[in-house]
Amino acid sequence: MDTLDGRTAVVTGGAGGMGLAFSERFAAAGARIVMADIESVALDEAVDGLRSTGADVIGVRTDVSVAGDLDALAAQAIEHYGQVNIVCNNAGVASGGPIWDLSLTDWQWTLGVNLWGVIHGLRSFLPHLMEHGDAHIVNTASVAGHLSYPFMGPYNASKHAVVTISETLHHELQMFGSGVRVSVLCPGLVNTGILDSDRNRPEHLQRPLDQPEPTDEQEALREMIHDVYRSALDPAVVADQVLDAILENRFYVFTDHDFDEAMATRHRDIDGRRPPTHGGTLLDGAAGGTSSPGSAEPRRR
Repeated sequence: MDTLDGRTAVVTGGAGGMGLAFSERFAAAGARIVMADIESVALDEAVDGLRSTGADVIGVRTDVSVAGDLDALAAQAIEHYGQVNIVCNNAGVASGGPIWDLSLTDWQWTLGVNLWGVIHGLRSFLPHLMEHGDAHIVNTASVAGHLSYPFMGPYNASKHAVVTISETLHHELQMFGSGVRVSVLCPGLVNTGILDSDRNRPEHLQRPLDQPEPTDEQEALREMIHDVYRSALDPAVVADQVLDAILENRFYVFTDHDFDEAMATRHRDIDGRRPPTHGGTLLDGAAGGTSSPGSAEPRRR
């Protein structure tokens, strides 16, 4: 795709963070925007804000974990604009803690949004995209799709799955000679609201009520992690990288080089048939250092 001018882009998780940055950057490049998000109020505000810049944009309230919501999103986008050219399966959430402490609902919620949200997006949009061929899909994974830091079991699993689904789809589209292209976005730490994604956790997937209250130490750690994310990469920088990837038909999109050595170490371990080398936590990986296994344990959710 050599330009976004006059094309239509659908962005899930579009009301904040990277999704909002994608919407703003694509609109500046001349695209028409369909913003999808589970938060109705935030979505309305984001749509109004983008329209105030002169952008052609609509908002569709969407729970990406629900197949019917993605079908409705695709139908409304196609009905309104006639054709969809770019689909960013971007919505994501995070929950964490030692695997033995996680509830079934932690897995259901995280996989429902991060993995099934991508699956539903592909199922709902691919027939239309393949029919006309002038299209690009961006699936948001993470460096956690290439690494396996502790206390992130559901998140790691979802992002590894998104990477391999994207690679598989790339191969299949190439085999069938399709004009549809794919990128998989693998950001490191980005200044988004993902640490507070519990605000959108549905009632039926809440953690059991008998969970212990966080200790003062856990609360202090949680605030420290938030401080790290607040100083992380600006979503607007990621949006520029994603736009470049679409225009250049680039598959892998890594936002920085902070985790290069950790990924290289993982590959060396695999090549040598060794157990994985412990590299600390995600925050340690971003800093290029290591720590004891529990030094940055996230607050249990």
